[in-house]
Amino acid sequence: MGTEEGSSERTAYSGPLNKRATRKSSSFGVSGGSTSGKSTDAAYVEIVLDVRDESVAVHSIKEADGQDVEDPEVTLLSKGLEKKSSSTSLGSSALRSASTKIKQELKRLASLSFSKREKGPPAARPYDRNKSAAAHALKGLKFISKADGGNGWLPIENRFYQLNASTGGSLPRYLFGECIGMNKESKEFALVLFDSLARRRGITGDSIDLAQLKDFWDQITDQSFDSRLQTFFDMVDRDADGMITEEEVKEIISLSASCNKLANIQNQADEYAALIMEELDPDNCGYILVHNLEMLLLQAPSQSVRGDSLNLMSKMLSQKLKPTQERNPLRRCFGSTKYFLQDNWQRVWVMAAWIGIMAGLFAYKFVQYRNKSVDGVMGHCVSMAKGAAETLKLNMALVLLPVCRNTITWLRNHTKLSLFLPFDDNLNFHKVLAVGIAVGVGIHAIYHLACDFPRLLHATPEEYAPMKPFFGEEQPKNYWHFVKEVEGVTGIVMVVLMAVAFTLATPWFRRNRVSLPKPFNRLTGFNAFWYSHHLFAVVYALLIVHGVYLYLTKEWHKKTTWMYLAVPLCLYFCERLIRAFRSSVKPVKIIKVAVYPGNVLALHMSRPHGFKYRSGQYMFVNCSAVSPFEWHPFSITSAPGDEYLSVHIRTLGDWTRQLKIVFSEVCRPPLSGQSGLLRADCLQGENIPNFPRVTIDGPYGAPAQDYKKYEVVVLVGLGIGATPMISIVKDIVNNIKKMSAEEEQQSSSPANDYGAYQGSKKFKTGRAYFYWVTREQGSFEWFREVMNEVAEVDQNGTIEMHNYCTSVYEEGDARSALIAMLQSLYHAKNGVDVVSGTRVKSHFAKPNWRNVYKRIAMAHPHARIGVFYCGAPALTKELRHLAHDFSHKTTTKFDFHKENF
Repeated sequence: MGTEEGSSERTAYSGPLNKRATRKSSSFGVSGGSTSGKSTDAAYVEIVLDVRDESVAVHSIKEADGQDVEDPEVTLLSKGLEKKSSSTSLGSSALRSASTKIKQELKRLASLSFSKREKGPPAARPYDRNKSAAAHALKGLKFISKADGGNGWLPIENRFYQLNASTGGSLPRYLFGECIGMNKESKEFALVLFDSLARRRGITGDSIDLAQLKDFWDQITDQSFDSRLQTFFDMVDRDADGMITEEEVKEIISLSASCNKLANIQNQADEYAALIMEELDPDNCGYILVHNLEMLLLQAPSQSVRGDSLNLMSKMLSQKLKPTQERNPLRRCFGSTKYFLQDNWQRVWVMAAWIGIMAGLFAYKFVQYRNKSVDGVMGHCVSMAKGAAETLKLNMALVLLPVCRNTITWLRNHTKLSLFLPFDDNLNFHKVLAVGIAVGVGIHAIYHLACDFPRLLHATPEEYAPMKPFFGEEQPKNYWHFVKEVEGVTGIVMVVLMAVAFTLATPWFRRNRVSLPKPFNRLTGFNAFWYSHHLFAVVYALLIVHGVYLYLTKEWHKKTTWMYLAVPLCLYFCERLIRAFRSSVKPVKIIKVAVYPGNVLALHMSRPHGFKYRSGQYMFVNCSAVSPFEWHPFSITSAPGDEYLSVHIRTLGDWTRQLKIVFSEVCRPPLSGQSGLLRADCLQGENIPNFPRVTIDGPYGAPAQDYKKYEVVVLVGLGIGATPMISIVKDIVNNIKKMSAEEEQQSSSPANDYGAYQGSKKFKTGRAYFYWVTREQGSFEWFREVMNEVAEVDQNGTIEMHNYCTSVYEEGDARSALIAMLQSLYHAKNGVDVVSGTRVKSHFAKPNWRNVYKRIAMAHPHARIGVFYCGAPALTKELRHLAHDFSHKTTTKFDFHKENF
C-alpha cells in the first residue's frame, strides 16, 4: 500500500454495492446479475482507486477473473472522479465526504461493465495506465526534456554524423549524452542511461551505430508508462538481475544528487538508501523489484499548495488570458496608452513636469540672449549654450534630492506625498537627472567651443567692438585665451571629473562586467564607483566658481548658479552630518556571526535605543577594519518585533569579500545542530570573540515597507534578494503570535481593554505568498530557522511558502525523479525536506510565473495585491509585465514594486 503526506491510500474495492464494506477489500455486485458459478464472477469488477486528501481517481479496473477493462466511459470516469473535498478535511474526513459519490459512480460503472459483457466480451486488451492516476503522478518521468533535445529524431541524427566523423561511423559511449542533447552536467547520468540500454539489448561494446542509436532513442522517448518505468528500473539495476539492492539504490541516489548539484543529499546517500529499503523491503529480503519501485514513484505527488488548489486549477484552464488583437489601430493605440497611464501616472506627471520646467528655462535664456548685443557676433550659438547651462544648473540642484534618503524616508512615513510621488523610483530619477546633466554639459561645451568662440576669434574689429566690455579690449587670438581663464579651467576640470564619475557608475564598470588588465582593473567594481562619485564635492565647488566668473554676466544678482544649489547642498550636507552623528552615538555590539554556503555572511547585532524601523527597510553598514569611509546598504532581515538587528551579506565585490575575511578570522566551525560553515557567538561562554567594530546608519525607506497597505502580498526574492522579504515574513509571524496571545487573553478575561486587543487587528495583511528562487541547495541554510518557524506557527495558512531550487531539473525529468521520490518519502516520515533541510517542501527548477499570477488572481478576485520583488534585474521585466497584464485582463489588480539600491 502506498502512502503519501497527509492521508492517501490506494484501496481495492470488491463486494456488493448495497453492502457496507467492513474491509478495504470488498466486492461490488450488479443487481440483476446471475448468482452462481462463473456468471457470478462475471457480475463483479475490481476497481483500484487512488484516494488522496483532496481527490479520488481511478488507478485500474479489472474483472473478477483478473482481465483488465478498458472503455471510453471508464476513461471519463477516471477523470470525473477527481472531486474536490472540503478544504479543511484531512485523511478520513476526505474519505467520508466522498464515499457517497464514489458508491454511486462505482455502481454505474459496474452496471456499465456488466451490460457490455451481456452484448459480448470484447477482445482482451491491457488497460492503458497512461490514463490512470499512477500515470498522472508519473507523467513527467522523461529522459529527454525540451531543453535537452526533445525536438525529434532529425537533430539527433545530424549530431550523430557530426560527432562520429573521427570515430569511423560509430558513436562512442562518452559522446552519447552530447548526441542526444543532454548538457554537460548530465554526463554521468547519460553514461548510466547508455549502459542500461546497452545491457537490455546485449550490447557489450563502448560504441553504437546509427540503427542502435535510433533504437535507444525510441525507448528513451517512448511515452508509455511501462516503458519509462522499465528504463528507469534498468538504470538502477546495474547488474541486470531484476533486483535492486541497497548499494544500487545508494549509487543512483548519488548520481541523481550529483546531476542536480545537491551535495547534502550526495553526502547522506547511505541514510537515504537505507530509508528507501526500509520502506520497500519490510521483510528484509535485501532487494526490491520493479513493482516496489513503482510504489515508490507513486509516493512522489506533484507539488501542491494549501488551499483550493484543484478548484483553482480547473478555473485556470478555462480562463482566457491571451491578448486579443484590436484591428482598429486607433483603438489599439488608445487602449495601450490608457493602460500605460493607469500603471505609470505618477512617473508620467513627474517626468512631464521636469521636462516642462527644463523647456521653459531653456526657452527663457534662449530668448534673453537672442535680444542681447552679443547675438550680432556669436549668433544663436551663445543662446543655445546659455539655455543648456540653465537646465544644467537645475539638474545639478535636483540630482541631490533623490539621494537625500533621510528626507525621503521621513516624507514616505509621515506624509501623504507617496500617493503622488513615486518614491520607489528615487534612484531611477537620479539616473535620469544624470543623463540630463550629461546632455546639458555636452550642448553647453559644444556650442561654446565649436560655434560661438570661433565666431568671436574670426570677428572683424568692427564686429568685435560690442564685445570689449565682456572679453577685454584686446580681441582673443586663439583658444588659449579662453582656456587659461578661470572659466576655462573650471569648465574643463568639471567635464573631466564628470566623465570619470559617469563612466565608473555605468553597470559595466560598477558590476565588474568589464575585464581590464592590471593595474586598470581597479577602475571596476563598487569601490571605484563609490570613490569616484565623491568627486562631485569638487565638481560642485568648481561649478559655483564657474558660475561667478562669467564672461557675459557682471551683476551679482544675475549670477544664479549659487541660488539653484544653495538649498539642495545644505539639505544634502545635513544628511551627511546626520549619518555621521547617528553612527557615532548609536554604536552596535555584534551578538552573533555566521558564514553560510554561497558566500553569505550573517551579522546579528544589538539594536540601538530608539532605532525604529519597518520590515522591508534597509540600513548602511560600515566596518572600519575594512574601510573607515565606505558605507554599503543592506536590507534588514530581522523583524521590528525582534530585540536585535540582522543583515545577510553576500560576497559580490571587494568590500564584501574583505568583510567576510575579517569576520571569518574570529569564527570557528559550528557545534552540532547549528547551521552555517563558521559561527561565532558572544554568548557562547568564556571565549568571547573580538569582533571588528561595526557602525550602522538608518533605517531608510524602501518599496517593500509598504506591504501593510495590502491585504494580500506576493513576496518574490531571487537569491540574496530574499532578505527584505524574510523580514516581512517574520513580521507577519510575529503578528500571528501576538494575535493568538491576545485572543487567548480576551477569551480568558473578557473585561480586558478592548482597545488594546484591536491594536493587532489593524494589521491589514491577511495572506502572503512567498517565492524564494535560488540556484544552490546550501542557500536554504540562510533562513532555515525562519522557514521552520513559519511551518510551526502558521497553522491557518496565512503564509504560503514556495522554495525553488533551480539547480534541480524540473519535476518530471528522470534526472530528478528519484529526488522527488526521496523528498516525498522523507518528508512524510520526518517532516523535513531533503533539498532545503526545512519543514517547507521545495520545488524544482524555475517557477512558471504566469501560472503563479493565474492562481493568485483566481484565488483573490476583485482584490488589490502588492507584488514586491528584490533580485536580479533580469526578472523585473517579466514580473512587471505579468502584473500589468493580469491587472488589465482580470478583476484582480497587481501593484508591482521593485527594490532599488
